[in-house]
Amino acid sequence: MAVNIADLEQKARDIWRATVAIHQRAPETRVASSLSAVDVLVCLYYGGLLRFDPRQPQWTGRDRVIMSKGHGAIAMYPILADLGYFPVAELERVARNGSILGGIPDPIIPGFETVNGSLGHGPGVACGLALALKRQRRPERVVVLVGDGEMHEGAVWEALMFAGHQQLDNLLLIVDNNARCMLNDTNKVNSLEPLADKFAAFGWVARACDGHDMRSVYNNLEVLLRTPQGRPAALIARTIKGHGVPSLEASPICHVLTIAPDECARLAGGQA
Repeated sequence: MAVNIADLEQKARDIWRATVAIHQRAPETRVASSLSAVDVLVCLYYGGLLRFDPRQPQWTGRDRVIMSKGHGAIAMYPILADLGYFPVAELERVARNGSILGGIPDPIIPGFETVNGSLGHGPGVACGLALALKRQRRPERVVVLVGDGEMHEGAVWEALMFAGHQQLDNLLLIVDNNARCMLNDTNKVNSLEPLADKFAAFGWVARACDGHDMRSVYNNLEVLLRTPQGRPAALIARTIKGHGVPSLEASPICHVLTIAPDECARLAGGQA
């Protein structure tokens, strides 16, 4: 399948604006954490890298995608709506009574596999799925997205150790390495560096890229998903928290900030 990087970049701009628009309607959503992951998610879902069928969300042949960073998951809503998992009109009702789309997602949403509110547990769930698929000799893969702040959780490192020991070569973990956790810069709270070396020490193959360079993201994901690695793989995507919103990018506490309604309206209607 030939992939047009310019098309992916345009799609990322569309999803970015749709994510900001969701935040305008539902300001309780964590927008900074969501904007940093847009390019990675667009690559996965529009780059022909995953097996999925929106008409059959529970299709047994699908690759399993675990959104472990639940606070940064609202960027998935416009992607899943655009692909046909649920009506686009549902995006108007995020976090309202009766909507399937909450401030933090759960499995009632077509396209989501797990409960994503308690951080740090996605990698463990992904390991269980990957091990089951491998023992059944099935071709489907498991992809899990975590935040760098989430990697302060001990359960993440237990899962990394387990995956390395079990040689789960059908597992890909993507780190949205946006350099900020809830209330400060990640390296000021508890530095993860050298992160790639730590993955290697746990028996993983790890690559790093600029998480906002679409060609680099795509090329690295393509290698890790399509070339047998013989062990679990990690992509460390260097991103910017609050990407595209200067007021968020500049603040070490952007995780808990909202965008002013008038700025939301301007950003959602303009260019990312």
